[in-house]
Amino acid sequence: MIKAVIFDMDGTILDTLEDLTDSLNEAMRRCGHKHDYEPELVRFFFGSAALVAIKRALAVEAGIRGEAALLQIGAGSPSEQTPNRERRREAERILRVYKPYYAEHCRDKTRAYAGIPELIGGLKSAGILTAVVSNKPDEAVQPLCADLFPGLFDFSIGEKEGLRRKPESDMLKACFDALKILPGEAIYVGDTEIDLQTAERAGIPCVSVSWGFRSVEFLKRLGAKTIIERAEELLPLVTA
Repeated sequence: MIKAVIFDMDGTILDTLEDLTDSLNEAMRRCGHKHDYEPELVRFFFGSAALVAIKRALAVEAGIRGEAALLQIGAGSPSEQTPNRERRREAERILRVYKPYYAEHCRDKTRAYAGIPELIGGLKSAGILTAVVSNKPDEAVQPLCADLFPGLFDFSIGEKEGLRRKPESDMLKACFDALKILPGEAIYVGDTEIDLQTAERAGIPCVSVSWGFRSVEFLKRLGAKTIIERAEELLPLVTA
């Protein structure tokens, strides 16, 4: 029996792409780098946390092209295990500019996707617990949940010290503990390969959404078993 539905944030419950793009471009500009990235490219930067997004932006600046090549950056490949120290230091410098700027501007253009507030309300009316587990910095996750979904989530967590980010299962396990549920009593809902990997490592099913930062074709190639086209499709899957 499903007792909880746990959501990713970016590209799943919130359309954050414009604010992410604006904040990334501003941080890159302030640090003297290419800063004219378009949202359709930036959608491939995010999913694995802000530091990885910045590394991908720097890779494009250096001439890397193609979805597959970009997604390998930050994916744990051997070259990522021993990154160029100078490149990593530069990415971390940009991150220190990005994080406070994004925290201040994360609600400028961000909106809930169609049907999401109604879906979460319907889940709660059915007695289902709801939560957010995101690689977005926790200092952005908390105000976004409070402002755009007041009172709708039983638990929310973003990237923070002491917990490995997705696709490791640390944050999902913290969520299980907070909600007092077993892994077999939850499903995870997300839009990227990271969400599929996270759910697999935590031992729970993943429902993918078609409206997020990755295409349906891409998700299918990675073995996504359940993909929904509209938010209202999720409730009957959970309560059946």
